[in-house]
Amino acid sequence: MAPAECSVLVSLSIVLLLCFGPVCSQAQPVFACDVSSNPGLKNFSFCDPSLDVKARVDDLVARLTLQEKIGWLVHAAKGVSRLGIPSYGWWSEALHGVSDVGGGSRFTGPVPAATSFPQVILTGATFNESLFQAIGKVVSTEARAMYNVGSAGLTFWSPNVNIFRDPRWGRGQETPGEDPLLTSKYAAAYVRGLQEREDGDKSRLKVAACCKHYTAYDVDNWKGIQRYNFNAVVTQQDMDDTFQPPFKSCVLDGNVASVMCSYNQVNGKPTCGDPDLLAGVIRGEWKLNGYIVSDCDSLNEILYAQHYTKTPEEAAALAVNSGLDLNCGEFLTKHAQAAVDRGLLNETTINRAISNNFATMMRLGFFDGSPKDQLYGNLGPKDVCTPQNQELAREVARQGIVLLKNGPGSLPLSPTAIKSLAVIGPNAAVTHTMIGNYEGKPCNYTSPLQGLTASVPTVYHPGCSGVSCGTAQVDAAKNVAAAADAVVMVMGSDQSIEGESLDRVSITLPGQQQLLISQVASVSKGPVILVVMSGGGMDVQFAKDDPKITSILWVGFPGEAGGAAIADVIFGYYNPSGRLPMTWYPQSYVEKVNMTDMNMRADPTRGYPGRSYRFYKGPTVFSFGYGLSYSQFDHKLVKAPTSVSMDLEEDHVCRSSTCRSIDAAGRSCKNNAAIEVHLSVKNVGRMGGAHTVLLFSSPPEVHGAPRKQLLGFEKVHLVPQGEGVVRFNVDVCKHLSLVDEKGNRKVALGEHVLHVGNLKHSLNVII
Repeated sequence: MAPAECSVLVSLSIVLLLCFGPVCSQAQPVFACDVSSNPGLKNFSFCDPSLDVKARVDDLVARLTLQEKIGWLVHAAKGVSRLGIPSYGWWSEALHGVSDVGGGSRFTGPVPAATSFPQVILTGATFNESLFQAIGKVVSTEARAMYNVGSAGLTFWSPNVNIFRDPRWGRGQETPGEDPLLTSKYAAAYVRGLQEREDGDKSRLKVAACCKHYTAYDVDNWKGIQRYNFNAVVTQQDMDDTFQPPFKSCVLDGNVASVMCSYNQVNGKPTCGDPDLLAGVIRGEWKLNGYIVSDCDSLNEILYAQHYTKTPEEAAALAVNSGLDLNCGEFLTKHAQAAVDRGLLNETTINRAISNNFATMMRLGFFDGSPKDQLYGNLGPKDVCTPQNQELAREVARQGIVLLKNGPGSLPLSPTAIKSLAVIGPNAAVTHTMIGNYEGKPCNYTSPLQGLTASVPTVYHPGCSGVSCGTAQVDAAKNVAAAADAVVMVMGSDQSIEGESLDRVSITLPGQQQLLISQVASVSKGPVILVVMSGGGMDVQFAKDDPKITSILWVGFPGEAGGAAIADVIFGYYNPSGRLPMTWYPQSYVEKVNMTDMNMRADPTRGYPGRSYRFYKGPTVFSFGYGLSYSQFDHKLVKAPTSVSMDLEEDHVCRSSTCRSIDAAGRSCKNNAAIEVHLSVKNVGRMGGAHTVLLFSSPPEVHGAPRKQLLGFEKVHLVPQGEGVVRFNVDVCKHLSLVDEKGNRKVALGEHVLHVGNLKHSLNVII
């Protein structure tokens, strides 16, 4: 995906093909069927927008030679000039804003930048589904505007919906967190924001999204173990319970246009060469309406890194026969013809693949002639980096920032009482660090130092030469801190610590950062606020325990407006409401647990503690869903049943035998058993703001059930002493169910405990 994501075997020719293609070489949009310059194209059915997509695709495929077809199996697709079809670069990215990673989109000429939202992990911390979709809508609008001036493609390989399974994973920052429900909700909402058109035409796409990396992918480079040949050994229970739900939601709830298979193997089979995972699940069970694309050079890795096939032709045939439609890379350009010649791959299968690719482009309007005559033809540079879009980036960061500690008299700081603020730390004055990876060119930057200086006089010292902080400048930093009324220390990591192709070994603050923080805090006369800028969690137990460190904020990688958002929270212009989307473990966890162990559930027989808040029972620094506010909120249960009865057919085995669970796909679930849970939430504090309500359940202890699992989440905005009602509709078979040891979804019978904060309610599922 990014240059670092492609293997060392990626040929430079991929980049050259992209950058000498039409997207890069002209300031006009790339499109087919330009009947204004070639009236003869009107005679081709594939250029007729009034026909249905299948008819148009069938007509186009029938006109192509085998070599022309093979040219559309790769991401640097080769044009067919005799049919008025230009070359096209499929690889664009839009993880948290339009990016120039991949070559399909670029920042030059009329559009030198685009809105850069916070890295996804901080967006996940907002627990705000409507916000997820709003971001996608802005990103797709800016993407279409850039496409109209020849600066972007229409196919974006985002979002990343892998589960943040291990705190060391360098790419966890790209995901919404460790919880399958949160990740599924994010996936579907962001995809809808990217793809759905304002005219409501579900058969068409605004841009085409892609959910990646399918599946059980979350090891990049840990102690020399590489993603290119890593074999993820996963139980069927963990697969269906943890790793697959976000992808399923992408397809079924988001109607995503594409799924990307990953580098790794799952249980001994490469994901891009597994017919059960591709043709069986994505295309068969989930009915994907779109195309399946490989991660960049995955087919190369099947052959050369995994040695799964003996020849290039076998690897090419394996992938396409398994259900792959598009190869990021040029492997199929080189080897598909030979695979056909050897009888390993037939043209009919190639027709299926390119039909899926062309159908996606048809839905995007690529074959409808000039985009200026289409729905989004009026978009242009004026619609990129608008004040509204940039304000949304700031709002997302504000909603995501998590207050982890707040002692008496600490936050929020008073901008009138603070006469001198010491701002210390290697991330205090950064800009590019704030936007994480898969970044574009931001409209503007506001660093933390700039944001804080806008409210009070500041004195700045970096404390370290960089986040690695090999030698902390302790004495100089202490001198600055001792003279100030308050201290803000902006510490953490950047892409040199955690990123693509770079997993962490330690989850403590890098280098001498801890020493610097403790020493500065020891001489400070006022509040000391530790700001942790990172993608993954950090073991900051020392700061949590140190009374001189009065507050801790986690700000993720907060995007282009991150510094302004940080200042908004620190000075009380905004009441924090973010919650951690991942568990913060102690360093002892990673010293004990092998990162490559894919099991989610604990195994006491071998001293394995399990993973994520759902299954891990050990000590944490901060737990999933944790987050403080400047106010206090009380919860009261307004409505919830104490029992729900599952209606079983007369001859059901559980009528005559004792059952621990029933099949969630049975007749009782087809009757759509659902309950309503209503909560009264009151702001009993003195400051207005948003409150994030997380509804969990703890199911009966059957089938290796989670300790607790998230059922739903809502944000409610309340003025001081204000009160509101939050309503959850809980589908018993969907939300209260769990996956058994064989991968079957079951509804556990017995007591389910629903809880929000300290409020608990018992719900019995009976037959």
